[in-house]
Amino acid sequence: MTIPNAEHFFEQSEKLIAAGEPGAPRQVDLRRAISGAYYGVFHSVLAAAADEFVGRTKRASVEYALAYRSVDHRWLRELCIEIKKPTLPARYKNYEPPDGFSADMKAFAATVADLQESRHDADYNPRIQLKRSDVIIDINTARSAAQILDGLNSDHKSKFFALLLFPPR
Repeated sequence: MTIPNAEHFFEQSEKLIAAGEPGAPRQVDLRRAISGAYYGVFHSVLAAAADEFVGRTKRASVEYALAYRSVDHRWLRELCIEIKKPTLPARYKNYEPPDGFSADMKAFAATVADLQESRHDADYNPRIQLKRSDVIIDINTARSAAQILDGLNSDHKSKFFALLLFPPR
């Protein structure tokens, strides 16, 4: 199984809005760039979660594909919104690190939720008019989020992925 490379999403987004042609980039290119930036982070999360619970060495297995494909955009957003709160709801308390999720984890969660909302607007809101400068910020934010994910405390990351893949009932 070939895992999508997050950096390729970010680079593609940058190419869509690159300066060089006269005038502002087309709205469709700005919209696709935002969507691509979000998807770079999304696929980073999927790969990291599947690596955690199935194993990086088993990327070709059906179990890996199952874990990778089990994450729903809506659930990712809901979980991120809960994690970024000062206090987790009781439903999740048993699954958080003893000292709570770190500031970096909360910042990552907030960024993912914000990027998903931007992607949703870019894909579905016909009324928005995007500016290249705003899209550049979203691409850079997405790239930073992927880097933050890589650097998160392993225990906090593991607990986040457990909640993401195995939502408590």
